[in-house]
Amino acid sequence: MSVLTRDEAQARAQLIDVHRYTVDLDLTTGDETFGSRTVIAFSTRSDGDTFVELKPAELRSVTLDGQPLDPETLDGNRLPLKNLTEGAHDLVVDAAMRYSRTGEGMHRFTDPTDGETYVYTQLFLDDVQRVYAAFDQPDLKAVFDVTVTAPEDWTVLANGVTEHLGEGRWKAATTPLISTYLLAVAAGPWHSVRTEHRGLPFGIHCRRSLAPHLDADADEILDVTRACFDRYHEKFTEPYPFDSYDQAFVPEFNAGAMENPGLVTFRDEFVYRSAVTDTERQTRAMVIAHEMAHMWFGDLVTLKWWDDIWLNESFAEYMGYQTTLEATRFTEPWVEFGVTRKAWGYDADQRPSTHPVAPEAVDDTAAALLNFDGISYAKGASALRQLVSWLGEKDFLAGINIHFERHRFGNATLADFIDSLAAATERDVHAWADAWLRTTGVDKLTAQIGSAEDGTRTLTVEHDGSRPHRVTVGLYDHDLTEEGRLTPRGHLGLDIPHTGPAPIGKRPALVVLNDGDQTYAKIRFDADSFETVRTSLSGLPDPLTRAVVWNALRDAVRDGELPPAAYLEAARAHLPRETDLALVEGVLAFAIGNIALRYLTPEERPAALATLTSLCRDLIRRTEDGDNPGLRLIAVRRFIDVAAHPETIAAWLADGTVPGGPELDPELRWRILGRLAVLGDTDEAAIAAELERDPSASGQEGAARCRAALPDPEAKRIAWDAMFTGDDLSNYLFKAVAQGFWQPEQADLVREYVPRYFKEAPALAARRGPAIAAAAGVWAFPRHAVDRETLTLGETCLREDAPPTALRRKLIDELDDLARALHVRGE
Repeated sequence: MSVLTRDEAQARAQLIDVHRYTVDLDLTTGDETFGSRTVIAFSTRSDGDTFVELKPAELRSVTLDGQPLDPETLDGNRLPLKNLTEGAHDLVVDAAMRYSRTGEGMHRFTDPTDGETYVYTQLFLDDVQRVYAAFDQPDLKAVFDVTVTAPEDWTVLANGVTEHLGEGRWKAATTPLISTYLLAVAAGPWHSVRTEHRGLPFGIHCRRSLAPHLDADADEILDVTRACFDRYHEKFTEPYPFDSYDQAFVPEFNAGAMENPGLVTFRDEFVYRSAVTDTERQTRAMVIAHEMAHMWFGDLVTLKWWDDIWLNESFAEYMGYQTTLEATRFTEPWVEFGVTRKAWGYDADQRPSTHPVAPEAVDDTAAALLNFDGISYAKGASALRQLVSWLGEKDFLAGINIHFERHRFGNATLADFIDSLAAATERDVHAWADAWLRTTGVDKLTAQIGSAEDGTRTLTVEHDGSRPHRVTVGLYDHDLTEEGRLTPRGHLGLDIPHTGPAPIGKRPALVVLNDGDQTYAKIRFDADSFETVRTSLSGLPDPLTRAVVWNALRDAVRDGELPPAAYLEAARAHLPRETDLALVEGVLAFAIGNIALRYLTPEERPAALATLTSLCRDLIRRTEDGDNPGLRLIAVRRFIDVAAHPETIAAWLADGTVPGGPELDPELRWRILGRLAVLGDTDEAAIAAELERDPSASGQEGAARCRAALPDPEAKRIAWDAMFTGDDLSNYLFKAVAQGFWQPEQADLVREYVPRYFKEAPALAARRGPAIAAAAGVWAFPRHAVDRETLTLGETCLREDAPPTALRRKLIDELDDLARALHVRGE
């Protein structure tokens, strides 16, 4: 299959204009394929040749202007259109298309709970071709008329309001001009909750087996949706540009969500069937706000080519967090951003695969797909947050509204965006863009404390990097009335680079650069401040300040500047007093998934697990009075994850509850059973019994994870063959098996599979496509095997086995993380 290059897209856009797609889908033709008939009305500006893209199971017929074309001329995914004359044309393509089981194209899912089937489209970035024939590039926008034939008891959702015509036929309202990848259809026996807001129909939808859980949260979801919708109308002068707003929670979805105009699709894990923390509810609210921001930035105004994907994602990421803060009950979304998303960006920006926020060398669609990473999301959003701090929100929003007005229902580039911002401010936005968007890497800011002539102290910031920063510096003193507590003396605004030492008065106990987390940079402490961090981190009053400090400690560990054990000591000392759930979860996740798993040696791991077990036990004891169920839930989850002995968690499972609560819901039961499998304290009979108790899709995944985790050679062989030999695993089941397979406690048992991974993963990726390739590169990678042999095997694979693009990028990242872990260990 050929990928589309930038040069080809530019040439095609110069030759043709696309006016209308009439797409007719037949979902009643069986379990493997569906019917797709597409009529494309387009015109050519001159005589010439071009091509249309599709990936059919069977291409039944093609006509151009009433004349048949030979289906045999289809070359891979390209159907050539030769000798076009200037003027209007109609292309009709009739094909059978293949359903997907990997979340790409038209995904088909049968719910094991009740046997009901659902299908939905996910057409980003170039999976349009799996569903209908298209001139598949974002700058050839058109209007869409969509009709669908579905089983009689199904409901069909689409970008516009749908009408049931009878006998399973559905027609969607004609769309405004949108890009090909934004077409959306979701069909099945949905459970729906419908309402109206500002005269528009709103709806939320899920599969029937999740109906009680959606109903329980419907008010919260719709309240967040309405609040964000209203807030965007206060921010943006352009009204919402589509005729309805549906949100469908769909199964086995690869992304968090997708911004299809009028029909946003979300992974249906956001319909909570087990207990969750308030931070997880905040994340769901942020994703709702993020996708809604795309209705303007991404859907109304769309990138011209994929090098500007950051224009979509960075803007939506920034707006998602900021609007969640402004419009909902959640008060600390930027803390979660700082400790989770920003860390993702910092990690990505220090790998060999890093790229500018706005890259200039996205030559084709395969390369573009790799840039949906921590840079395009987290670093880009951080850059926009710094831009807002620098410009002021009033001028920033004025520039955004100019951009919407200039390019509504069209396409725009980075240059267009910067020109729109420049029209609203006196500042040199073009220079800012060059410094922030065209460069790679993370600047580092280090505090240095000096003395003035009068004996007072001064602050100088050592700046390792090239970007300008506007930061707030927090000055903190020890609180003399309460041991371990810090009180803010004041805050200093500083532009970096700065001209000279800044006076700060008497020596503070702690100097925090980037207090408030408004720029994107690693920070380091002076020696006295670090000692205060070590003893009094939890005494800082603002969780966002604590997030900045925890990120600094995390960075220092990854850079080999702080021993991993020192991070564990800080967690042990300060998490028992932490009140912010995102911080507790973020610190524990790094401590368990990086320090205990990779940065400490196998010999050091048991002591680390014992420390983490003790920490989680303290958190459980702290929450015995029931006043912080979210913190207790985090502590229980992580206690299970680090359990080195089965007795306590096995007793919980047998009793169906943690003493003092919570009662075990399905998520916790599978979590315990998975850990018991790792420890060799359960068997196939227990897994089968739990699956009978919970036969849901999540239960199927839990069982697959547990079976792969059993410390048994035959269980490992079966799991390996399922991943790398058979092609039956869906995207979610593949992930579940991979998660269970590699366990540090079973290193000797799975040792033979480490070299096999590097030999077999490229063939798997080539055979099953980008989604499974990416999953194989992340979830199936042997992360526990931190040694030079694994690194050599991976480097040889990259050099000699030519893994497909999606897998190659993941391997580069994982191997760099492996090399970093070896460096941290001093090996």
